[in-house]
Amino acid sequence: MLHELIQKLVEIIGAMGYPGIFLLMAMESSIIPVPSELVMPPAGYLAQQGRMNAWAAILAGTFGSLFGAYANYFAAHYLGRPLILKYGRYVLIPPDKFERVEKFFLQHGEISTFIGRLLPVIRHLISIPAGVAGMNHLRFSLYTLLGAGIWCSVLTWIGYVIGQNQELVMAWSHRALAWVLLACCLLVAAYVWWHRRRSLKRNEQ
Repeated sequence: MLHELIQKLVEIIGAMGYPGIFLLMAMESSIIPVPSELVMPPAGYLAQQGRMNAWAAILAGTFGSLFGAYANYFAAHYLGRPLILKYGRYVLIPPDKFERVEKFFLQHGEISTFIGRLLPVIRHLISIPAGVAGMNHLRFSLYTLLGAGIWCSVLTWIGYVIGQNQELVMAWSHRALAWVLLACCLLVAAYVWWHRRRSLKRNEQ
């Protein structure tokens, strides 16, 4: 059944081309559960077959991810924020707690957005607190594109090298995710260390 699904996705992507990749990754990046592991590797396989350009596929997937992320961003900003401010106290999110969460994301939104784009499940949700907090558009776009671009590149080149063997593609995707998780942990540790060091220097002045 999985093999048939992958074959169907290859056919869809092959027929729709780069707009198909853009659309599927926009869906993946919003609230529609289309796993990127089922979109970008087939695009890589088509690139290996000479039916697509790998770099163009990566760009289509990356900007599709940004488009889907902005769908969540604007929905959270124009719908979620007023609802939280008005009714949050009834679901254990009083205004003072919301202000603390908002302040945290405004201070650490860049690292949160970048890492969130690399992690499963979180990549679908990270745009929501960014939208609620009203994160700067330039920074949101930059870090979303950076994180999504890295992940799309990894998956595309896995498909390019391995081909249409979905079992191997999923195995290598899981290995890549493990390395990404390790890199994210190291990046968070480095960020916390740098942030504390900067805070200590400020207090000493």
